[in-house]
Amino acid sequence: MNLRQLRSLVAIADERHFTRAAAREHVAQPALSQQIRSLEAEIGLALVERTTRKVAMTQAGDLLVARARRALAELDAASSELQSLAGVQAGHLSVGALHTMGPVDLSLLLATFHDRYPAVEMTVREQSSEELAEMLRDDEIDLAFLSVTERIQSRGLFFRRLISEELVVALPAEHALAGRAELRLAELASEPFVSFREGARLRELLVGAAAGAGFEPRIALESNEILRIRNLVSRGLGVAIVPRSDVERPGSPVAVCDLVDPPLTRDITLASREQRRPSPAAEAFLAVALAEYVPLASGT
Repeated sequence: MNLRQLRSLVAIADERHFTRAAAREHVAQPALSQQIRSLEAEIGLALVERTTRKVAMTQAGDLLVARARRALAELDAASSELQSLAGVQAGHLSVGALHTMGPVDLSLLLATFHDRYPAVEMTVREQSSEELAEMLRDDEIDLAFLSVTERIQSRGLFFRRLISEELVVALPAEHALAGRAELRLAELASEPFVSFREGARLRELLVGAAAGAGFEPRIALESNEILRIRNLVSRGLGVAIVPRSDVERPGSPVAVCDLVDPPLTRDITLASREQRRPSPAAEAFLAVALAEYVPLASGT
């Protein structure tokens, strides 16, 4: 009894026709018939009832087909798993990332992944959240760390929210409001802002919150580099709404005030394509990332 014989028997059980079963298995009909006869001779029981009008399975045939289906399914699953394991030994991984990742240490994740799978080539693409979402849908990248904006639909994407981080006000150290512990956004209505560019979640949060506070923020300078934004604020060129982690790190001196009206947060979400199995390398990186950052219960 061999795998070819079992696959042929299952094909006959499904198709109830020797010619169609042979076509499905990509063999000639006489060859398929010979496989079944050899299997019946080995077992000593008839498996298929052949008449001029139809093909039917005997009781023994039905019993063996049921067992054969389970055995073939297990072998196919083992083959897929082995191929996935082999695939992680090589290939390419493309990861999208926000310009500011906050507490998520992407360099650590990449280094851990590289230590485990040194033969996999890696590419990191830095873009806004909206751009990263479209790149995922277009299969330009395998995974993306992004923030879910009002304009990002989950269409075709699966979200795992990893962290939610408080936003604070960054002010020049000599600013008149620098000594305050808390600030309302409305108190900054007349200030020039240093902001991320259009399409960034932090820009969207600033504009939306300002509208709720009754003003339109005056964007004096734009950058997608958080260190540059901090440097510009430090030089007295404006104020900024930024993640707390980005102003608690060493860098240019700025004053930090809690934003209390309205309080704002941004998320870091790991996104992938929905209803499409990731590549072996992407699955392995997902495992590394999710082992380091457990998704929040509310993130889907």
